[in-house]
Amino acid sequence: MTTAAPSTALATIQPAFTDAERLALAGFLAGYRGLTREAYALDLRQFTTWCRARSLPLFAVRRADIESFARDLEARGRARATVTRRLCTIAGFYKYAVEEELLEHSPAVHVRRPRVDYESHAVALDRNELGALLVAAGLGPPLGHALISLLALNGLRVSEATGADIEHLGLERGHRTLTITRKGGKVVTIPLAPRTARAIDLAVGERTQGPVFLAADGRRVDRHGAGRIVRKVAGRAGIAKVVTPHTLRHAFITAALDAGVPLRDVQEAASHADPRTTMRYDNSRELQQPGEKPQVSRSRQGRDSVPCLRTAAV
Repeated sequence: MTTAAPSTALATIQPAFTDAERLALAGFLAGYRGLTREAYALDLRQFTTWCRARSLPLFAVRRADIESFARDLEARGRARATVTRRLCTIAGFYKYAVEEELLEHSPAVHVRRPRVDYESHAVALDRNELGALLVAAGLGPPLGHALISLLALNGLRVSEATGADIEHLGLERGHRTLTITRKGGKVVTIPLAPRTARAIDLAVGERTQGPVFLAADGRRVDRHGAGRIVRKVAGRAGIAKVVTPHTLRHAFITAALDAGVPLRDVQEAASHADPRTTMRYDNSRELQQPGEKPQVSRSRQGRDSVPCLRTAAV
C-alpha cells in the first residue's frame, strides 16, 4: 500500500487589498495630516477590518453593507456623533475613489446617517471656577500659565496650542500675534490676549526658536502632556470636575456667546466649519469672567486672517 506524499505547494494567500483599493486608501489619507489624518485612518481601519471579517472587498461594498456597519457600531454603544463621523469618512473615501476613476460609483452616496445631537454635553465651568483656574495657573509655573491662558482666553484647540513655535510669535498693528496651523492644515495669524502674551513671554524665557511649550525632557509638549497640566492646575484651583483642554475651549466659546458676540464671529474665531457646531455651546451661558470683557479683534494677513476673540481688562 502506498501513501501519497504531502504536497509541498504553497497555498495562495489573497492580498488584503487590490492595487486600486490600496491606491485609493493611500491617496485619500495623503490629503490630510496630524490628528485629522489619524482620526480618518482609525475610521477606515475599523471599516476595512469589518469588511475583511465578512470577506467583502472594499470596492464590492454596497450601500446595505455600509448601513449594516453603522448598525453594528450603534449596537456596540458608539455615540451618534461617532457613527456619523465614521460614515462621513467612508463617504469621503469612496468619493475620492470615484474622482480618481478607481471606482465607477460610490456606495455611500445615499447612506442614511444618524441625527446628531447639536447640544453640547461637555463639562462646563462656571465663571467662578474659570476665574479660580486662571488664578491658580498664574501662581504656578509659567508653562502652565501660558497654556491655560491660550486655551481659555484665545480658545485654541489643544493641537493648535501645543503645535505653536516661538518663531511664529509676532507683532502686528500694536498687537502681539501668533501664527498657528488650524484643523485641516490652514495657517492663520491670530492676535493674543494681553495676559496670554505676557504668560507666553515668561514660558519662552530667553529661547528664540523651537516649541513654545517645551517639556522637562526637552521635547514638545503633546496633547497628553497638555491634558496633565490642565488637570494639575484644576486640582490646585480646587475644581472637582474633570477639566480637559477642551473644557477651556468650551469656556472661551460660551463666554463669547454670553457677551453677545455675533455667532458668525464666534464661529470664525473657533474655526468651526459649520455654525451648528458653535451653536452647540449656546446651552450654557454663565461663564463670563468678572472684570474682563471678550472683544472681537481682527488680524489681517491676506486671505488667511480670521477674527480672534481676546479678553481685555475693563
